[in-house]
Amino acid sequence: MAKFIKGVDLSTLQELEQCGAVYSDQGEQGELLDILKRYEINSVRLRLWNDPYSKKGEPYGAGTNDLNTTIETALRVVKKGFGFLLDFHYSDFWADPQKQFKPKAWEGMSVEELEEAVLTYTKDCMMRLIEAGAKPDMVQVGNELSNGLLWPEGKVPNYENIARFVNAGIRGVKAADNRIPIMLHLDNGGNNALYREWFDEFVKRGEAFDVIGLSYYPFWHGSLQELEENMQDISRRYQKDVIVAEVSMGFTMEDYGLYEQLKPDERKGYATKPELVEKIEYPMTKQGQADFMQDIMTRIANIEGGRGKGFYYWEPAWIPVCGSGWAKPAGLSYIQDPGPGGNEWANQALFDYDGNVLPALRVIRDFA
Repeated sequence: MAKFIKGVDLSTLQELEQCGAVYSDQGEQGELLDILKRYEINSVRLRLWNDPYSKKGEPYGAGTNDLNTTIETALRVVKKGFGFLLDFHYSDFWADPQKQFKPKAWEGMSVEELEEAVLTYTKDCMMRLIEAGAKPDMVQVGNELSNGLLWPEGKVPNYENIARFVNAGIRGVKAADNRIPIMLHLDNGGNNALYREWFDEFVKRGEAFDVIGLSYYPFWHGSLQELEENMQDISRRYQKDVIVAEVSMGFTMEDYGLYEQLKPDERKGYATKPELVEKIEYPMTKQGQADFMQDIMTRIANIEGGRGKGFYYWEPAWIPVCGSGWAKPAGLSYIQDPGPGGNEWANQALFDYDGNVLPALRVIRDFA
């Protein structure tokens, strides 16, 4: 594992390439991984969904990250010399604090059966990756677990079941290779009360783990100062390393609605909420994005005891290309969302809408 992780989540990589995404550095086209390597990105995070297809075999989209896709992408990443963080969602599609749907194959299981399913699935996936030559350097057991996982049995405040399921995942990883570090990941990185409650409850019941992962999006998760204070507190309180496992910052607000594919009065997030934009400490411009990255990297690196181990920028290459959005119709049906499933992230990437490197990547490269 790198001394300071400068990571990216590239889970949509194969889909973007299939849809014709092209990337350039100072006017010269190149392969995405090669460009990122030049900018000293040293690790890649990949999500894993159990079965991201409908019963008719229709893909859910957003990379359709089943095990085969994850193995194929991980092999490319590892062969290029990047570190590899594997992110188990324990769902067939997106899992986050607003939704933690059980995999279709696990519906109707008892708590005991779910616990066994998590253990077996985790171990089997790990063995497949190891046998393929794509062993992760770190494994994230669950994604944004703030409200639990495998709902309703594993929903907050049922910390007993949450611990059973997470422990099963940890044991599954360790059964494959007990040297691999384990990350547990919550959202809302500026919310210290959330982290204290969740981890206080988990450590009473939990298996050993190594890293606390935080999501931090400045338009949702408080100030940078609140993030830093939370990281300082939890790294001391639990004696754990911390990594900002998801982060992004906008570089423009132009054409946002076009790529999001929503009507103006339906747009999500900060696009229709100026009070959220006002709370962001840097403007949503190319320079603002670069300045934000300099600030957050500095804060992570300054965590006491060297426990701030780095970050993963979320989907920095998800530029607007036809056919790549956050959900296809089958995926929307699975998570019971009316959609549509456009690209809500195009203005958060580290490449502009045409695939050109943005200044923030140079800031990441030059940070030491």
